[in-house]
Amino acid sequence: MESLHVYSVLVVLFLTCGAVMATKENDQIIKENNYETKMGLPCVLEAFPSIFKTGSIFNKCCGELVVLGKVCHSALVKRTLENPLFKDLSPATIIAKSIQTWNNCLALIDSPFPSA
Repeated sequence: MESLHVYSVLVVLFLTCGAVMATKENDQIIKENNYETKMGLPCVLEAFPSIFKTGSIFNKCCGELVVLGKVCHSALVKRTLENPLFKDLSPATIIAKSIQTWNNCLALIDSPFPSA
């Protein structure tokens, strides 16, 4: 239960924080395209751990992630990394996991036999 609460807090931060801390480029990309509201909370809760912790993202949420587009995905990840709460994370590792998650989602939704 505590884990769900921690993820909920992180997701809220992921979606809403960083307007002051974000680089102008990432913040502008996110705001101009209204990216923060285009992915449902259940899928954000699934995608966030697959990038910033350990976890998996599945077909439905991969579809939502891919619909956002790679530019949005990258901007949200980079903006989240700028938050002081994530200062102990290795940006190179998170970027690599972000790319891996993106590529896995592309492969999953393009697969003729999608998983649940």
